[in-house]
Amino acid sequence: MRPRPTPNYLAGYPPALAAQVHDLIGQDRLAELLLRKYPQAHAVRTDKALYDYVQDIRGEYLRNAGQLSRVAFDSKLQVIQHALGTHTRIARVQGAKLKSKCEIRVATVFRDMPEAFLRMIVVHELAHIREREHDKAFYQLCCHMEPDYHQLEFDVRAYLCHLDTTGRPLWSAAA
Repeated sequence: MRPRPTPNYLAGYPPALAAQVHDLIGQDRLAELLLRKYPQAHAVRTDKALYDYVQDIRGEYLRNAGQLSRVAFDSKLQVIQHALGTHTRIARVQGAKLKSKCEIRVATVFRDMPEAFLRMIVVHELAHIREREHDKAFYQLCCHMEPDYHQLEFDVRAYLCHLDTTGRPLWSAAA
């Protein structure tokens, strides 16, 4: 069995920027920068708290969107498989009616990250309720819900590079 190649979290970014992140990791300075910018982990610990958190954001920006039937942290989502969160729509025929359910699952790695990182992944998954593809309209909606979306996405990717390289998480469970 062949070992899996390490994921390149910064693949879509300019090579010079990716090299800068890897240099910071090599000098053990990326952790310091991220901790200064995001000093502590969030307090959303349970699936119920995550559901409430997501509902608050959905209520503010996507009031007319369909209801979410489930929101949960999912330990089966693997960062290695490039899945930090998922949004699924399940349609079932019940008699003459078509019932649909919407679910959002967030990788458990986000349990021990700053609130800004959690918000970024939640905004991303909520945007999939309206826009299925990662196109211009999708990213405009993400930026509408979280103006710093692109910076947060880059910071999450930089942190994932740090985590993959060093194996040392920067934040622990919130008190």
